[in-house]
Amino acid sequence: MIRALAPAAVLALATVAAADPPAPSRSEILLPGREGSLQAWLWRPSGAGPFPALVYNHGSERDPIAGTDGEVGPFFAARGFVVLFPVRRGAGKSQGRYWRDRVQALPAGAREQGAVDALVAENDDVAAAVEWLRAQPFVDGARISVAGCSFGGIHTLLAAERPLRLHAAVDFAGGAMSWQESPALRERMLRAVENARVPVFFVQAANDFDTTPSEVLSEAMRRKGLPFRVRIFPPHGTSHAEGHAHFCNHGTADWGPDVLDFLRAGR
Repeated sequence: MIRALAPAAVLALATVAAADPPAPSRSEILLPGREGSLQAWLWRPSGAGPFPALVYNHGSERDPIAGTDGEVGPFFAARGFVVLFPVRRGAGKSQGRYWRDRVQALPAGAREQGAVDALVAENDDVAAAVEWLRAQPFVDGARISVAGCSFGGIHTLLAAERPLRLHAAVDFAGGAMSWQESPALRERMLRAVENARVPVFFVQAANDFDTTPSEVLSEAMRRKGLPFRVRIFPPHGTSHAEGHAHFCNHGTADWGPDVLDFLRAGR
């Protein structure tokens, strides 16, 4: 026999349901890339959307785990954003040749420029991720932004100058580990921000390896009269490594409100 719930029990169940909406989902998908399929991780809020979206770009590592280990996906998905973590060519399970293998195959004197050329070439994978998101019915195609940490921050700036119809860009520590050693990279990043088509937010922790990139690049945008924000947060942890990648991927308590406000405001 089925017993009817008392009114108080019904109210209690309704209260629990209101307080605990369905958790965001995470799934592994494949994206079409220039050199073959690309592994990607998709975080999606519950509901039909359309939602604003964020492409988050990993660093230089061959086996990135940003899409599965970190706070970025859960943080933004819980606040109504679709988050896509594309794994660029040659990294993880993505097809194609890994950027460092390309560079190491070059003569020593050509490797600095070769690294920049590899970055520019594989930025097509970021563009592919943006276009895949725009084709999804649960995504608001007018509110797709890009972000990324370290090498992913550089990719964010390269994407910001492309005609991808982006909403905004967040550069977490792009170039922090290579700025001083590579004049070619500095020149290319400066050109990217001077040609940026969207507002850019430069974000770093004070104990990152080098905060000069955020300072110099934001000043270049100011001189050009382009929309930007910059914030150097207090130290995160005690080491340069903690102030770098750990801050990007696990520092939402620090940078989350500011970045969320920026992405919601955009233009």
